Amino acid sequence: MPDETVVPARKLDHLRINLKDDVQFAQLTNGLERYRFIPRALPNLNLDDIDLSARLFGKKLRSPLLISSMTGGAEQTYRINKTLATAAQAMGIAMGLGSQRAALEDQSVAYTYQVRAVAPDILLFANLGAIQLNYTYTIDHCRRAVDMIQADALILHLNAIQEAVQAEGNTRWKNLLPKIEKVCRALDVPVIAKEVGFGIAGDTARQLKNAGVAAIDVAGAGGTSWAAVESRRASSKLLRELAEAFWNWGIPTADALVAAKRAAPKLPLIASGGIRDGIEVAKCIALGAQLVGLASPMLKLADVGVEDLIEGIKLINETLRVAMFGIGARNVRALQRTNRLQKIY
Repeated sequence: MPDETVVPARKLDHLRINLKDDVQFAQLTNGLERYRFIPRALPNLNLDDIDLSARLFGKKLRSPLLISSMTGGAEQTYRINKTLATAAQAMGIAMGLGSQRAALEDQSVAYTYQVRAVAPDILLFANLGAIQLNYTYTIDHCRRAVDMIQADALILHLNAIQEAVQAEGNTRWKNLLPKIEKVCRALDVPVIAKEVGFGIAGDTARQLKNAGVAAIDVAGAGGTSWAAVESRRASSKLLRELAEAFWNWGIPTADALVAAKRAAPKLPLIASGGIRDGIEVAKCIALGAQLVGLASPMLKLADVGVEDLIEGIKLINETLRVAMFGIGARNVRALQRTNRLQKIY
């Protein structure tokens, strides 16, 4: 049996480090600074005409934002998840939970993920590490994760580098893809493949599409580096220096998004990784994303309180609205099809 104290302790380490330490990429950006919009001095529409609504998996959202997967599994994380979910409900946006492995191995912490009471209407994603399918997890574990939180979809996250630099990491990744395919075929809800901040390359996106995933979150480099996070909790000099060596490993979000769109043009894509404002959200949508996820900015606002978080989301939405107005894109579909995003270098 797994040590039931290890996973919750790791969850608290991750939460503490993300809130207190600078673990952002030091040398890589999200790549979006290499793109700029060509403004329309005559937009030929009114600001009030702009429609931010989006749709994924048959569920309508008031704007194309996702509170990306972050935490859960320890008592202190419930307040954060409840705050995030309350804001998601108020703003009509999507939300992903952190990995639910802790709750599958200790049911007493399941409540830290259960947010439907405060967010009955949101598009909600369950979450498990795909690598657990190479250990003891089965399709039944995936179903239990979905049922636990009444989720609309399941994220299977891919975090090979993070696992490789953890003292307790799971590193047997051989022959994992066929197991992901079996989960995609067996579940009654869509399966999303997601990186954790190192990015998904085009060839991998193609493999995942062929395996049957319903969407891909490219989760590129440019925001939180999970190698940096692991360096902060390393138990030895060797592990710390190993993790630090991979601090700036990854594919910038913009590059990963463009590559995934080219490899799987009809597959819904989620962009995340270092997204900080509504103009970057607009750029991601113009590059092919259906939704855009933010994690660290949401976490830090949620730690202050729900009102601050809601105000932060409102600012992102209004910045997105003005950016769309500024290029004459009436709705998200028009933004996805715009020819007014220019690569400048």
